[in-house]
Amino acid sequence: MTTATSGRTTLRGVVGTAHTRVEGRDKVTGAARYAGEIPFADLAHGWLVLSTVARGRVRAIDTEPVLAMPGVLAVLHHGNAPRVDTDYIGLLGIPPDPTCAVFQQDRVHHVGWPVALVVAETSEQAREAAEALVVAYDEEPHDTTLTADHPGAHPAGGVMPAETGKGDLAAGLAASAVVVDEEYTTPEEHHSMMEPHAATALWDGGRLEVVDSNQGTTWIQTELAKMFSLDESAVRVRSEHIGGGFGSKGLRAHQVAAVMAATELQRPVRVVMTRRQMFSLAGYRSPTTQRVRLGADADGRLRALEHRSLNQTSTVYEFVEPSAGVARVMYDADAHHTANEVAPLDVPSPTFMRAPGEAPGSFAVESALDELAERCGVDPIELRLRNEPEVGPVSGLPFSSRNLDACFREGARRFGWAERDPRPGRRREGRWLLGTGTAAASFHSGAGPSTAVVTAQADGGFTVRIAAADIGTGARTALTLIAADALEVTPDRVGVRIGDSDFGPAMIAGGSMGTRSWAWAITEAARELRERLALGTTIPPEGITVRSDTSSLLGTLAQKERHSFGAQFAEVAVDTATGEVRVRRMLGIFAAGRIVNPLTARNQLVGGMVWGISMALHEEAVRDRTSGGLYAPDLAGYHVATNADVGDIHADWVDDPDPDDPVGIKGVGEIGIVGAAAAVANAVRHATGVRHRNLPIRPDRVLSAGVPTLGGGTDA
Repeated sequence: MTTATSGRTTLRGVVGTAHTRVEGRDKVTGAARYAGEIPFADLAHGWLVLSTVARGRVRAIDTEPVLAMPGVLAVLHHGNAPRVDTDYIGLLGIPPDPTCAVFQQDRVHHVGWPVALVVAETSEQAREAAEALVVAYDEEPHDTTLTADHPGAHPAGGVMPAETGKGDLAAGLAASAVVVDEEYTTPEEHHSMMEPHAATALWDGGRLEVVDSNQGTTWIQTELAKMFSLDESAVRVRSEHIGGGFGSKGLRAHQVAAVMAATELQRPVRVVMTRRQMFSLAGYRSPTTQRVRLGADADGRLRALEHRSLNQTSTVYEFVEPSAGVARVMYDADAHHTANEVAPLDVPSPTFMRAPGEAPGSFAVESALDELAERCGVDPIELRLRNEPEVGPVSGLPFSSRNLDACFREGARRFGWAERDPRPGRRREGRWLLGTGTAAASFHSGAGPSTAVVTAQADGGFTVRIAAADIGTGARTALTLIAADALEVTPDRVGVRIGDSDFGPAMIAGGSMGTRSWAWAITEAARELRERLALGTTIPPEGITVRSDTSSLLGTLAQKERHSFGAQFAEVAVDTATGEVRVRRMLGIFAAGRIVNPLTARNQLVGGMVWGISMALHEEAVRDRTSGGLYAPDLAGYHVATNADVGDIHADWVDDPDPDDPVGIKGVGEIGIVGAAAAVANAVRHATGVRHRNLPIRPDRVLSAGVPTLGGGTDA
């Protein structure tokens, strides 16, 4: 993209302009290959066998009949599988989930625990044999039910402190003119991305190669190297195209099982999870029980705030869904207390899921703020703006930028908030009650160390190599635009290669930090390369290559509180005859740093908002207390929002570049879901006069709560 200026040609930057995905054609034509469909010579197939009991021991595995079946090559289990090491801290600073270290013990810790891997010449043979394998158990009593008063509940930190506190909470509440003290719950939720987890492992010249679907090739490389006691240089992980991840595509049982089988058989082995297996082995968002107490003056200014969140975890691995972390950023009070707790149960391990902590935490806090606004007689937007903190409520750090007020004001203008009658149950169209709601959103903005390799080619092109992961976000395209601007060339002269651990360590695609981290590394390498080329260096046939490492450049980020922010708006219609809730329109306005590619950024934001609709109205995995397993663990039984559930939905942003980032990026991958469910729930309250504090807001719950007369109000 060029323009003539004073007789010379100058280049306009392409960051900030809309571009279709550079790999889009390959994906829609089938040229892009995913992990489960890449061909290998002499490929064998493994099929996982999972426990049918929730707690106990494997007493016996009858392998002989299965080994005699057509095509069966091996059956791996705790009695014959290779030993692995789990006594280490992984790349993300946390130990591995023992569920991934398959076949190391005879203990069973939940329904769906891996007990064996059947390997055969074809996937059909492997599946038939796996389903025929007889496993005997010594079953023990189990506990799979999360309750607010669970005796095993205890504070847990995870990625943030377990508890924070300042001021006298009891005194602050006692001195408050208005108090909200309520409990909110969210159910177990699953990632359910389009592409199942799949991995192929093989040994090539003494080096382990794994072709996988993951959110960070160097992440998986490090984990497998440590687990199998290998040098990292002896492990290569490739993951070029990924059909969704949402936090679940880290180290899982299928990769480890595939490596074990490839080692035993000395041939490539592929293991693909079925959709039902993913409900046990791919992680999920834990259900939460959250108590929020707010104390405020009559005008809605907070004096006291308490947010306590409890989530379940497995008995073998402690994972915290840090829902109370939302309050540590969003609102301040003289008395401010938060706590995250976990209760170990005989269930699979939860894991990161889009906006971990913030998604369920925002439902509780933003619902409570809505309740406070109603009791104070203050507009919900005005109440939030009155409680805008000057610095981080817990950290005390200044915000790098906090344009939440701009998001609310712009969103209110475009949504038509000023015309809203605040009284609930006043708008009706036939049997439909109409209502509107709003909520605030935030998500941490960080960056991780990454390396990038940029090569200037003799033909005038440039190649960028970085172990990034594009899990559907459009990262490959965004990095192309960033590299083009950094190199001061047009995008067609830049080729970006990603998804290969041989390119060097890089941040994972997670925490809304991927593009920001990779962009920093690419910008640094491009700067140095431009300096070398400016000296008039002749480019040899092999090109000129520069490698960057941002490990020493990220220290300044810790000096400020960095978050993306947003304002969510929703209008719903509630059918008084059936209890159905329809979201007619949604608007999200975000302050999420400089937007690299408006086309894919808007896609991410709208996708998060759609997931918020799904969270509010549909998603709920239900466990059978008797068996410990899930009812209908598939996409027929686990309901998600589809096209018919999504009305008029729009996302946009205000100007909000991060001044300390070389490109100005913050991140858009997760902020879209935060607050969306609360906005829908607050709209349902406005429509019906009934407050729903337990998600999802199913039709039966709407009907059982009853619809009061116009202008009335009650709680569900």
